[in-house]
Amino acid sequence: MRIDRRALLSSMAAGLPAAIAAAQAPRDGRPLEHAWIDGRSFLVICWHNLEDSDPDQTYLGVTSRRLVEQLTWLQANGYTAVTIDEILAARDGRRPLPPKAVLLSFDDGYRSFYTQAFPVLRAMNLPAVVAVVTGWLRPPAGSTVVFGDVPTSRGQFMSWEELREIAASGLVEIAAHTDDHHQGRRANPQGNLQPAVATRVWREGRGYESEKEYSDRLRRDFRAISDTLHKTIGRRPRVMVWPYGAYTGTAQRVAREVGMPIAMSLEEGFGSVAALDRVPRLLISYDPPLDEFARTVHGARRQAPLRVVHADLDYVYDPDPAQQDRNLGALVQRVHDLGINTVFLQAFADPSGGGLARQLYFPNRHLPMRADLFNRAVWQLVTRARVRVYAWMPVLAYELPGSAARVLRASPATGAIERDPDAYARISPFDPQARRIIREIHEDLARAAPIAGLLFHDDAVLSDFEDASPPALAAYRAAGLPDSIAALRTDPAVMARWTRFKTGALSDFTRELIEAVRRERPGLRSARNLFAMPLLDPRSEAWFAQNYDQALATYDHVAVMAMPMMENVPEGEVDRWLARLVSEAARRPEGLARTLFELQAVDWRKPVDDPARRIPDQVLLRKMRTLVRGGALSFGYYPDDFAKGHPDVASIGTVMSLRWFPHRR
Repeated sequence: MRIDRRALLSSMAAGLPAAIAAAQAPRDGRPLEHAWIDGRSFLVICWHNLEDSDPDQTYLGVTSRRLVEQLTWLQANGYTAVTIDEILAARDGRRPLPPKAVLLSFDDGYRSFYTQAFPVLRAMNLPAVVAVVTGWLRPPAGSTVVFGDVPTSRGQFMSWEELREIAASGLVEIAAHTDDHHQGRRANPQGNLQPAVATRVWREGRGYESEKEYSDRLRRDFRAISDTLHKTIGRRPRVMVWPYGAYTGTAQRVAREVGMPIAMSLEEGFGSVAALDRVPRLLISYDPPLDEFARTVHGARRQAPLRVVHADLDYVYDPDPAQQDRNLGALVQRVHDLGINTVFLQAFADPSGGGLARQLYFPNRHLPMRADLFNRAVWQLVTRARVRVYAWMPVLAYELPGSAARVLRASPATGAIERDPDAYARISPFDPQARRIIREIHEDLARAAPIAGLLFHDDAVLSDFEDASPPALAAYRAAGLPDSIAALRTDPAVMARWTRFKTGALSDFTRELIEAVRRERPGLRSARNLFAMPLLDPRSEAWFAQNYDQALATYDHVAVMAMPMMENVPEGEVDRWLARLVSEAARRPEGLARTLFELQAVDWRKPVDDPARRIPDQVLLRKMRTLVRGGALSFGYYPDDFAKGHPDVASIGTVMSLRWFPHRR
């Protein structure tokens, strides 16, 4: 079919000047100018299917008119569309990217790209990337293909001839969207279908795919699409676009091996030529009006604050699978109704509440699995409540097999070397064998579920009489410190060095764990629970081996336990105490942006069956308002009691919900 491209563009662009003028600024009047001028950053915008009207969101449709509006707005506001070659040149230091560089991408290989987008791009001389699923192009005309789980006409997608034409134009880069992996595969015993690229498939009677089976499956698929495109258009793909935006470190490595060094997801943010194997993209769907599109582009750099529910999977678990599923549904519904964006979810089992992980909720090499529940819980929260899930894990509080060294103290009263009966039972961070086991547990966690982050529990602490275990004393000696607690405590200067050494050792170990998880979850963010005192009184580092400033430098977020009852703050001083926490964080350049203030929803000093144990909703709400008045951006609470509806969603949602109260810096 011959298309009059100029006439098509002219008709779709009718009336654009007024629409563009109306979209020069958001409704709050802020300018829309971006400042990414480093020559190495770029924004990727992602579209899917194009339709004349009423776009079907099964295919993430946008109307052709909206697309023309959006492309014209980008040009009118100084954005420059760039090619993959230009991005690679910037990576290699040959030529910087222009200011406000954008990469235009279109997923799935719809025929509407050829009939509606391609003529517009040629008329406007705008380069683009089109990601195709060769398994959808292979069937003959008139047949049906399975799109996810939806039977779809083969005619919905480009023909081989149309693909060759756009590839030969010099304007369109053809990317891989897998050969036959744009679909779900069974990811857990409960039957959840999850993106095939990012899933170790669970097989009835056989369990999970091995790591070799998983990587071999991806390798076969990636080689198949590379070979098919080479045969069809004469070039192998350089870019992998992950179906559903989901990927793993293993998938990244296999894609690079097959010849695709650039890979694109649907994560938030800007691409960088320094990290081309995990390029974020801005997804455009639901046919947004131009002013909404403009605000979305303008806000692409802005990080939303965290609004967090910190939840126990122990309360979801039930030996009756039906009741367990009802429990999970209740938690997911509450999280959805709250309008938050993050859940810190327990991945270890601690039904006694003693803080020691003897079992886990995911398959692993070292500890018993109480139930294969973590993956399902994460998936339900991500897909139904639309939140990011951080796996909440201990650092040291594990009951490990074998002879792992425990953290020991020198008794303040007698000097005897013993375990502190009032503290978490912890594994010594100076025991190399124990560190290896804990690292491998975290590697297994990374493979088990599509987590967005990792929260370290508050067990990463060493007192001013700890650690006195043999491997700890050996580590002190190797660092040029005395190898007895008495000698370490005698000289204030030596004790200060010892404190800094321990604080650094805990941070180093958590970095090691973060890197172990990031190898499989490359976009993972990190957070660590810290007591309040290290923020309020630097002397407390000696008591806990925790340092707020070091934590800011180590983790994406510091989750400060803003829990006045735990610190025995008098009731009349609570608001002032909370305000001081926020004020101290604000003194650091990134303090408010990267500190989460975590409130307590129960008073642990009271018995479990005491109704007064639950902190009233209005008290919790008042504390949230105190934090916000002080300038806090990110906050949350622990624990959530979904069974009894505490805290009340309607009460705390007025401050906590990002839908009701979208606080921005």
